[in-house]
Amino acid sequence: MIDNSVFENKKVAFHTFGCKLNFSETSTVARTMMEAGFAKVDISEAADVYVFNTCSVTELADKKCKQVIRKAIKQNPDAFVVVTGCFAQLKPDDVSNIEGVDLVLGSNEKFDILQYLEDCKKTDHAEIHAGEIGKNKTFKPSFSFGDRTRCFLKVQDGCDYFCSYCTIPFARGRSRSDTVARTVEQARKAAAGGAREIILTGVNIGDFGKANGESFYELVQALDTIESIDRFRISSIEPNLLTDEIIRFVAASSKFMPHFHIPLQSGSDKVLKLMKRKYDTALFKQKIEAIKALMPHAFIGVDVIVGVSGESDDDFAETHQFLSDLPISQLHVFTYSERPNTQALKIEEVVPVAARKERSKVLHALSDKMTRYFYKQFVGQQMPVLFEGAEHDGMINGFTPNYIKVAVPYKGSLSNTIKSVKLKHLSLGNSSMDGELI
Repeated sequence: MIDNSVFENKKVAFHTFGCKLNFSETSTVARTMMEAGFAKVDISEAADVYVFNTCSVTELADKKCKQVIRKAIKQNPDAFVVVTGCFAQLKPDDVSNIEGVDLVLGSNEKFDILQYLEDCKKTDHAEIHAGEIGKNKTFKPSFSFGDRTRCFLKVQDGCDYFCSYCTIPFARGRSRSDTVARTVEQARKAAAGGAREIILTGVNIGDFGKANGESFYELVQALDTIESIDRFRISSIEPNLLTDEIIRFVAASSKFMPHFHIPLQSGSDKVLKLMKRKYDTALFKQKIEAIKALMPHAFIGVDVIVGVSGESDDDFAETHQFLSDLPISQLHVFTYSERPNTQALKIEEVVPVAARKERSKVLHALSDKMTRYFYKQFVGQQMPVLFEGAEHDGMINGFTPNYIKVAVPYKGSLSNTIKSVKLKHLSLGNSSMDGELI
């Protein structure tokens, strides 16, 4: 039995790296600690405990985690420092060797953080609690809080795909999820906190429900009936799991937004095979065309990895051409970095780092061109915008159903409301559109 009295009047601060899934889980850990007596403060403030939820998708992600953690420890040498998440699960010894870290928790153990804190006293050596993730079959539900407007709802965790470049199955274990009924209940709890938009997140969300005979399509249908939520968005979903029935349902729904995020990773079938992906470019193209046939106005974001081992100049040129020919709205470009224990390390043809960076630069330029083109199609149109709360240089931002970021002059009363806005022109930075309230 944990004595929560030791946590009363203590302050805790959180810093989250990486994906939407991490943000949802950080929120769940934060709620656990606040219910035990902790007071949550901003990461920039002095706190008794600092919790870092890490990412390890690339080598750069590992380095960023270390830099931020060391900076915080330097500024707050007396704080009790906890590091958890994917980096902590994959490389617990590396994390424990960071001077000033007191506790390292694996991907599962973070949900039981209270039992490892004791009196939150600094230690000479970091304790490590990171069990073998592959044996875990338990799903831990989570959803983010703090931003009333948008909520990240975790609907699935882990992955069974074992792509040749990826460490996620080692960091998060095998694919697992809750039932449709319990996931809907989590969504209702998020709605009760004031959220008007829910983003469905996970590692491989299209895999939802397979252990208990349910499906992601059934989940989407059930969530659509929640009256208190105005908008749902589907985060990254594998093209082979994005069924035509899901596309048709989103097209007909007033709640599921015309916004898709679909990982491609390469426009070369040869490279897709090296990556051990479960589709080819023909299937990917068919999914994009199916979306645009029913929702010409849909925003489509696409993940691409450049510079993987085995990707020749011709393979990259093929990827560039394939992407250029598709009606995509934005690219999320990742520069490949070698990950321990992955099958890609066996591929002999290694792309020089300089070439990887140049390919990334080329695709980032293509992405900017795609986004500008997509935005310009809607200049002069009136669209409903859900506004967020923060003020940015005298402006307040919000998003249209098809994920166009819109800025209007700041008014506090606009926060968490949906208003009709006329889209006027691209902002100076081309990252949003200036709008006019109707």
